[in-house]
Amino acid sequence: MQPIRTFNVSPSLPPRLEPLRRLAYNLHWDWNVESKDLFRRLDPDLWETSHHNPVLMLGTISQGRLLEVVEDEGFLAQMDRAARQLEDYLQERSWYQKQRTNSPKECYAYFSAEFGLVDCLPVYSGGLGVLAGDHLKSASDLGLPLVGVGLLYQQGYFAQYLNADGWQQERYPINDFYNMPLHLERNSDGSELRIAVEYPGRKVYARVWRVQVGTVPLYLLDTNIEPNNPYDHDITDQLYGGDIDMRIHQEIMLGIGGVQMLKALGYKVTAYHMNEGHAAFSALERIRMLIQEDGLHYDDAKQVVASSNIFTTHTPVPAGIDLFPPQKILDYLRYYADIFNLPEEQFLGLGRENTGDLSAPFSMAVLALKMATFSNGVAQLHGVVSRQMFQGLWKKVPVEEVPIAAITNGVHARSCVAKSTQELYDRYLGPNWSSAPPDNQVWERMDAIPDEELWRNHERCRLDMVLYVRDHLVKHLRDRGASGSEIAQAQEVLDPNVLTVGFARRFATYKRATLWMRDLERIRRILLADKNRKVQFVIAGKAHPKDIPGKELIRDINHFIREQHLEKQVVFVPNYDIHISRLMVAGCDIWLNTPRRPREASGTSGMKAAMNGLPNLSVLDGWWDEADYVRTGWAIGHGENYEDPNYQDEVEANALYDLLEKEVVPLFYDHRDADGLPRAWVAKMKDAIRLNCPFFNTARMVREYAQRAYFPASDRFHTLTANNYSPAKELAAWKANLSEHWFNIKIKDIDVSASADIEVNQTVAVKAKVDLATLTNKDVQVELYQGAIDANGDIVSAIPVVMDYQGEDKQGLSVYTANIIYTVSGLQGLSLRVLPKHPHLSNSYEPRLIAWAE
Repeated sequence: MQPIRTFNVSPSLPPRLEPLRRLAYNLHWDWNVESKDLFRRLDPDLWETSHHNPVLMLGTISQGRLLEVVEDEGFLAQMDRAARQLEDYLQERSWYQKQRTNSPKECYAYFSAEFGLVDCLPVYSGGLGVLAGDHLKSASDLGLPLVGVGLLYQQGYFAQYLNADGWQQERYPINDFYNMPLHLERNSDGSELRIAVEYPGRKVYARVWRVQVGTVPLYLLDTNIEPNNPYDHDITDQLYGGDIDMRIHQEIMLGIGGVQMLKALGYKVTAYHMNEGHAAFSALERIRMLIQEDGLHYDDAKQVVASSNIFTTHTPVPAGIDLFPPQKILDYLRYYADIFNLPEEQFLGLGRENTGDLSAPFSMAVLALKMATFSNGVAQLHGVVSRQMFQGLWKKVPVEEVPIAAITNGVHARSCVAKSTQELYDRYLGPNWSSAPPDNQVWERMDAIPDEELWRNHERCRLDMVLYVRDHLVKHLRDRGASGSEIAQAQEVLDPNVLTVGFARRFATYKRATLWMRDLERIRRILLADKNRKVQFVIAGKAHPKDIPGKELIRDINHFIREQHLEKQVVFVPNYDIHISRLMVAGCDIWLNTPRRPREASGTSGMKAAMNGLPNLSVLDGWWDEADYVRTGWAIGHGENYEDPNYQDEVEANALYDLLEKEVVPLFYDHRDADGLPRAWVAKMKDAIRLNCPFFNTARMVREYAQRAYFPASDRFHTLTANNYSPAKELAAWKANLSEHWFNIKIKDIDVSASADIEVNQTVAVKAKVDLATLTNKDVQVELYQGAIDANGDIVSAIPVVMDYQGEDKQGLSVYTANIIYTVSGLQGLSLRVLPKHPHLSNSYEPRLIAWAE
């Protein structure tokens, strides 16, 4: 029976408890110990069963309990403290205000397909989403004028459970938005704020929900409303669910709908950040708006958009990029080609590396790269990989100069460090440790933390994790109807006094979740060495529902546990989420990561572990390749790349076993003092905190995005849109003229003063004559390109030297001069190149034009 009317029923609170409502609806409670403790104190059991959802708690808690706490002076005092802390947090003078004292009004929009903020908002799948959530939290901490844009999934990502054979099964619980920390955005008349997005033959409507993340609003689109048809209801049904048509539907809603939503909300955005290529269609919608609403031509509109877009790629392999068949792009988005007045193949070329390959698919990453003023990978090694992957977009540009930067990921410290550990740091390091940079004197105080106190705190965290895992397994087994003996066995898994190895991540095959099982006899010896030197594993993670090889890895682990009778020492924890992650990165002793290098873009779980004092044991990939992996953990291998994956697995599995047997286990067990303290292990824990916490931190990461990307992009937006877009129009016209005449440039003569044999630090004068054709010296920059010669005869590790313009000679050739020196001996080389130059270019490679001496 359908209702004739619906009501949104809010929790009824006594007036004295009204501050609880404000606290519940701002996710600041997730990283504020006082607020989180307050809700746990209100009803500990309900806090757990609600998945730590204070809004649901307030809606279901008994009125009797509320009346009790109204009379509880201790509770009221804590509530008032938490409310003051939230108010102070929202009002405090921020880092951003100090950096941008004279900047015009600006706003940055951060688009992502998923956001992992808290476990009671299950609209994330893994690292990408949690990284996006941490980005918003640190943007709030720093006071950035940033808004998040995403989709609100009715079922979100799946809940995982295992059948009796250890095979992953999926369940899709329905999210009850009205009992989550969400606000439904409304118009001034009280009606729902809605947008309408064009799809083939119809409009799809979406309403807007807001999640308040400190000072940062996150807006999420929801299509599960009338008058949408049932198929369109499902656009925001499942994260990464459905077929290729559903994927393109979702990415249209995220990118195109997201831009329309920001306009409907009244935001004047000055910089747009695409977190992965899922949101790349936002560029097309922005261009359309500038053409149809502001009267710009396509080239001018594209210039404005590309000058204020930022793109972050998280994908280290081509197979991870969203690709769509050309006809499908035309079926869904042909009207953009018509509005842009572009032939179909030219429009499709926006998403192709080789625009002449008419059969090539449309790449969302390529579209994002072509529409961005700043692009980056998420670790230094990933930057190298990304420049190699996308070098074809900048033909003739040396791979090391491809304009894809690297901003290494971080994690939000207050969200991932255990409560008791945070209190320990607050006590000895001071309250600002969570955002203090590496050179801050805070980190000199690490040695002030007594070894005994740090170690006893860690032992409590390990015990907390073990107790939770036991309860979690018992519940899981009861839900699937397991036998009494299985349930009894689950109540005794793990030993809270044993060296515990943690492994938790997405079960993609390249992450090699079963590498540690490669030699069964050897790993059995390690696990069961003797009763005083045991090792145990806690493992968690999900495979994508369609990833059969990933599911097989999960089954293999569970078969191994059963067949080797290791149920007490190796545990697979089902339904991995943010809450389980936080327990594991605090309660394990060492964090294991075994990706196939260089396929781990960054990896953030190891950063969280390090912040809790866990050493890492990892292949040198992603972030770990940048860390001090000697003082803060152990490296598996030395960063080698292999042609034969089977041989690589053999070598690296043996290296892992060697490290466990000869380094890790002895350091943990054999070097204890009379009080049972593993002093050398604790020293490594302190180094893990001191050296990793301040750098692999989203406070540092978001500051870097602000200074390298947001501030310049926002400034360029203001510059190019001034005076009715005159600078953008001028730049677009200059680029068109440049492209038309660039290939008429000829490097006529290069005169080098020295012979082939020179000495270190000897000055070499170079004079070049360049025919610029119809271009002028103001349009170009001429550079010498010097460096060592490698075995292939190529210049490597090159240094560009800008040449000085000396005017024209009698033949009308432009004359350039420069002096260079070589500071090291050996075979060195020299070349010359011409690059575009304009004061409004973000970099010389923006026009994708370069001329080299031949």
